[in-house]
Amino acid sequence: MFTLHCTKKLLDRMGRPVDRPVPASTRLGNWYATALFWKPQLALVVNERTLLPVMLPLAPAATLGKRFPEALRYVLNALELPAEFIDSEIQSMGDVAYAKTVNRSVVGVMNEFAFLAEGYRGRFGLVDPLELSLKLAQTPCSPLHKGAVFPDKAVRSSACVTAQRCGL
Repeated sequence: MFTLHCTKKLLDRMGRPVDRPVPASTRLGNWYATALFWKPQLALVVNERTLLPVMLPLAPAATLGKRFPEALRYVLNALELPAEFIDSEIQSMGDVAYAKTVNRSVVGVMNEFAFLAEGYRGRFGLVDPLELSLKLAQTPCSPLHKGAVFPDKAVRSSACVTAQRCGL
């Protein structure tokens, strides 16, 4: 189980009531999400602990929480994380609670990712959600300054029991 903290514009689009946040049963913890009203429309989901970004199609918005674990699986596979970690994480994400955003730092990072992603789309022609996710995961984030600094490295260190196992 995990909580998907959604921006107001995403909650409005989803048309669903707000639940109480729940403690996450996953290793990565809870996630934050916003809607990007581009063509095609995308959802940007950012991990609260590692700031790992995951982009996926927004439509149908009502099923975003149920579709998100599979999009996360693609990103974690592309980052070449251990299969045991990926399977465990996805299986723990069976239930989702929807809540309002509460961590302003994560919302700020999410806004920066949205700005960068728009630039990557316009300048480099990146439109595939997986490619955009992987490019954004290589962005240094100041909230991670005491650790891995980059979301892709932060999630790798969360997933690996020993640094040697994942090549860090």
